[in-house]
Parts: sequence; structure tokens; C-alpha cells
Amino acid sequence: MTKTIQAIRGMNDILPNETYWWEFFEDTVNDWLSAYGYQNIRMPIVEQTDLFVRSIGEVTDIVEKEMYTFVDHLNGDSLTLRPEGTASCVRAVLANNLLYQKPQRLYYSGPMFRHERPQKGRYRQFHQVGVEAMGFAGPDIDAEHIVMCSRLWRKLGITGVRVEIGTLGSAASRALHRTRLIKYFEQYFNDLDEDARRRLYSNPLRILDSKNPAMQEIVAGAPKLLEDLDEESLVHFEALQEILRNQGVDFEINLQLVRGLDYYNRTVFEWVTDRLGAQGTICAGGRYDGLIAQIGASSKHSAPACGFAMGVERLLALMQTGGTEISPPVPDAYMVHLGEAATNFAWKTVEFLRNNGLKVIFHCGGGSFKAQMKKADTSGARFALIIGDDEAQAEAVSIKPLREAASQVSVGLEESVDLLKASRE
Repeated sequence: MTKTIQAIRGMNDILPNETYWWEFFEDTVNDWLSAYGYQNIRMPIVEQTDLFVRSIGEVTDIVEKEMYTFVDHLNGDSLTLRPEGTASCVRAVLANNLLYQKPQRLYYSGPMFRHERPQKGRYRQFHQVGVEAMGFAGPDIDAEHIVMCSRLWRKLGITGVRVEIGTLGSAASRALHRTRLIKYFEQYFNDLDEDARRRLYSNPLRILDSKNPAMQEIVAGAPKLLEDLDEESLVHFEALQEILRNQGVDFEINLQLVRGLDYYNRTVFEWVTDRLGAQGTICAGGRYDGLIAQIGASSKHSAPACGFAMGVERLLALMQTGGTEISPPVPDAYMVHLGEAATNFAWKTVEFLRNNGLKVIFHCGGGSFKAQMKKADTSGARFALIIGDDEAQAEAVSIKPLREAASQVSVGLEESVDLLKASRE
């Protein structure tokens, strides 16, 4: 017996009884981003592997363990399903010369892929909305991203979240800090776990993000980045805080924020919640001033940039458990018809109603009036539209309420539009 094919573990079907939440979220997000002047950009889900190695960092969990990478059998290229969107967006901007004398406010959405252990809030195919602002150097754009997120949570009815902000400084200050970290951790080499030893000389900043309880005391005593920050980065960070205070956005300073991607500099931030267990980060981002030149492989492509991404599945989980109320879409009516003349007129009627902005399901598959009325009732429609030979001859439609005790009426097409629309109010 042939075995039923199942979905790949960690890559989930999203069914109709769930998608209306997604559609509400997507519509809200699109309106929100449009209000801030961000334009939609759409990139392929498959890119050259080197794009992510060059941007994310070779010694990161994503590149080392989590990317879905394969060889194109036609030309031998190494390709990867995108694990995040910023690198793809930068590549698209450079390839199409979008930054020529014009900063860009862009956003994208869609699936990302990481090969990790599936658990609640963490999937192998997951969805993100990413927002990128390229060509902006000041702290005002960093602040805009945090302020606009605060607005979105209100629009979505999400509560119980907070934002933590930090700074990673300039490339020079990070290099100085890196040297001090290596020297510090070398003193505890025998006490470091395998992961920390592996990263000691390649990416010591990532050791600060260790979740190993046995490492926490060592990590807590490590040199603080704040001690190595350059003056310009400190001024930038102070200006960011001032804008947020003026805009009434509460924040916590967390100078231990590292982020899992190597391209960040200066501002980093995370929106977090205590309501999702271990997967508490719902939105994160920051500044990546060197990434555009890094991907463009030339200083002539250099431009400052800032961005963030939010996890759709985690935000939906917060909405669904936090009291946000969204009703599934309900059809205005279900068309019931019987007889050749009635069916012909029923086709004409439903198209007329749809042309006037109404949502009408047309019964397909035949059956008696009784059987069709059962389908009308289970459809969720507010009314059944009934057309038999008498209605067809009179060019009228009988309207029967399905969700309230009211009388069935027979009206002409124009009047049926007014009656159905009035019932929405």
C-alpha cells in the first residue's frame, strides 16, 4: 500500500481556519508600512550561497548549521534557501542600482528557511516581514523603526511586549573589544564549552550570547563593550534614546545584545515578550552600515542602513492568546437554484451582486432545494438566495435570513443589493 505523503517536519500547512488571521495581519502590516512611506520589494527565495556566507558570517550558527544548501545539478552552483531577508534585499538593491542618488525605504515578506529543531514558535519554514532603510546615517531612522513597531503592536492588539536597545559601536571599537574578549576568555580556556572554544578566535562576540548555564559566570565577567565604544557611537546611541523618550516609547538598555548576524553595528534592538516561553523575541534588528559595501564588494557601493524583521508566527500566537478578536470572513449570501431557467437566471444574479460589491457563493453540484439549503446553512452565509422557475420568470430573487428570525422576502435585483448591503450595518 502506498504511504501517504506528509509535510516536511517543521514546514507547516496553513489551513483556511487559520488563514484569515494571516490575511488580517498582512492587510494591517501593508497599511502600516504604507503610512510610513515604505515600498514593497520581492526577492527570490533561492540565492547564491556566498551571499549569506559573506553577509551573515561564516562562523555563525545559521551558516554553520542551519542553512538549506544544495548544488544546482545543471551548473554546479551552490544555492541556498534564504535563511533571512536583509542580505537578499541588499543584493537586489545593488543589482538594480536603486540607491543611485536616492535613499530607499523598503519592505518584504515571505518564507525563510533554517534547518533547526522544530518547536513552538520555531519552524524550519517560517515567515517574516522585513523592513529596510538604506542610505540613512542618523539615529532618527533607527528611532523610526522602533517607534513604528510600537504603533503596529497597538494596531494588532498586542500587549505585554517590551523593547531592549543596545549598541555594538563602530567596526574599530568592535575590533578593539574583540581583542580584549579573546584575551579574557583565554584565561578560562579549559572552562569554556566546545562551542565557545571553537568561536574564541573566529567570533568571540558570539560567546557572550551563550545559553549554557555553566558559562554564565564567565560571560558575566567579560569586558563590557561600553568600555570600548568610540565617541561617535556613544553620541549616536544617546540621540536614539532622546528621540524615543520624546516619542513616549519606553525602552530598556541591554548592552549584552549581540544578535545572531555578524553584519550589525551601532544600534541593535529586540522586541521581546514573556508569553511565548523560550521563543520570546518577536522582532529584532538594528544598523548595518558596512553590509552594502560588503555585498557589493566595493567601497563605491558603501551606504549606511538600518532594518528589522518580525516573526509572523510568533506575532500571530501573541494575537490569538492575547485577546485580539478577529472574525472569519462571512459570505453575504449563498445562491440556491433548481431548474434550467432558474440556474441561468441564478448565474446572472450572482454576477450582478458581485459587480455591486457583495460576496455570494453559487451552489455547484446539483441536488434538491433541501440539500442545497443545508449547504447554505453550513457555509456561514447570512442569507440564502433562492431562485426557482417562478423567480426566474419574474426576474426576482427570494431572500431567506439564515442567522436570525425574519421573514423570507422576494425582491428584484436592484432591491436585493440594497437589502443585502443594509444588513451589513
